[in-house]
Amino acid sequence: MTEFDVSVVMTVYNASRWLDDNLQSILAQTFAGTLELSIYNDGSTDTSMELITAYVPRLEARCIHVVCSGHSDATPKGPGYGRTQAVRQSHGRFICVLDADDVMHPQRIEKQFVAASYHPDTLIGSGFIRQPEDSTDRYTRWSNTLSQEQLYTQAFTAFGPTIIQPTWFCAREVFESAYDELYSKQEKGNPEDLIFFYRHLSYGGKLLRIDEPLLTYRYHKDAVSFGVDRWTIWDLRVAALQKYILFKWEVFTIWNAGKQGRRLFRSLKPEYQAKVEAFCDVDCKKVSQKYYTYEESLEHPKPKIPIVHFTNAKPPFVLCVKWDLTGGEFEKNLASLQLKEGEDYINFS
Repeated sequence: MTEFDVSVVMTVYNASRWLDDNLQSILAQTFAGTLELSIYNDGSTDTSMELITAYVPRLEARCIHVVCSGHSDATPKGPGYGRTQAVRQSHGRFICVLDADDVMHPQRIEKQFVAASYHPDTLIGSGFIRQPEDSTDRYTRWSNTLSQEQLYTQAFTAFGPTIIQPTWFCAREVFESAYDELYSKQEKGNPEDLIFFYRHLSYGGKLLRIDEPLLTYRYHKDAVSFGVDRWTIWDLRVAALQKYILFKWEVFTIWNAGKQGRRLFRSLKPEYQAKVEAFCDVDCKKVSQKYYTYEESLEHPKPKIPIVHFTNAKPPFVLCVKWDLTGGEFEKNLASLQLKEGEDYINFS
């Protein structure tokens, strides 16, 4: 089979209302190399496949090769499975991930192809425009303003991968090294993007974001992300935090003596719980408690962890406080300590 420069891979499940804009955006690409569109139909019951079939002659007229497969089972197998099948049946040297409800900007493939050619071991992303514009203000602002260094240091927050999956572009080898058979069997509702992201990092993979928005990223009630269990995501984040950060620290402080900080403590393995020197907080009521007693512990006496004011706490910190929600007070308190992100503190909220 002929090899192509880029394969756009897409899982489709009942996406007929989005597909016209989506496929038009593929036709509008300025990329001058050879292009393939690989689609896996995850059991759609609407008119998605009829719409795609109608577009095939137009795509092929633009020299865009189309390959399509799928199943007709009653239950979808999930985007992770579908994406893996789309990659396996494709023939591109580079993989461009596209969700069926999103719209690529004309220069997306052209610009990401250049970046990936220079950085073959790197997961390439881009900025994006959210639609509707005001649907996820904090998330959109966070993702689009991360520095190159923060793509790594903020990899453990509740927002998920710092390179958002709908903008992923990489060499085929990068995708295949981290997206193996284990993930192709996962069912709908599994956070396969976060699993892939952490596995890519564990293999020494690099991250790069083109700051320019190259995708319109739709937000709607039928999005797959709504079906992902938040505690499954929590467990993955805790495991990654321990693997990549906490193992290097002799001791550390959890910034938040409330519910979120205590949950993090209880979620840690015993060897990392033992490294917690203190909780810290700005709330005088919490600080006045002086200690947090770990009642669930099987040890006797029960472990008691000091609670101190943040000004008396010692770095490094694991921050369990949400940014951009306190009118700037938390950010001001953190800045007053003159710490360096990635060395003196890691974000976990």
